[in-house]
Amino acid sequence: MDDLAPPFWKTKTLEQMTREEWESLCDGCGRCCLVKLEDDDNGEVYTTRLACSMLNIRSCRCKDYANRFSKMPDCLEIDVKKARELTWLPKTCGYRVVDEGRDLAWWHPLVSGTPETVHQAGISVRSLAMSERRVKEENYWRYIIPDLGDGE
Repeated sequence: MDDLAPPFWKTKTLEQMTREEWESLCDGCGRCCLVKLEDDDNGEVYTTRLACSMLNIRSCRCKDYANRFSKMPDCLEIDVKKARELTWLPKTCGYRVVDEGRDLAWWHPLVSGTPETVHQAGISVRSLAMSERRVKEENYWRYIIPDLGDGE
């Protein structure tokens, strides 16, 4: 491969990416794995600091990624359509960034070469998340957090 060739995320659309390229766009922040609450009256979505019980909070990766849909029926597969429609995906999400024609940040593992930079930059949920297993569902609202910002 030509070392001077631009990286795939600068030359391909989301639709053109291979499965491996698509998966590598995930920066491992864990933000999409935080429990969201939707207001039935106005449809507004609130993010909590509660993480899906399948999220390894230390690594911010799914404990059983291959079987996540069978173990967590409400887990959403982020595909091209959802990456464009889900307004709660962070502005830093690699799928959104590439789709909007922006470049990946310095801390993205594809740029930095290490998954640790997403944590070092304070983008991941490592320092704020706790497992949803520790809280009764009727108390989830107590863990609503303000917008996490865009990290840029």
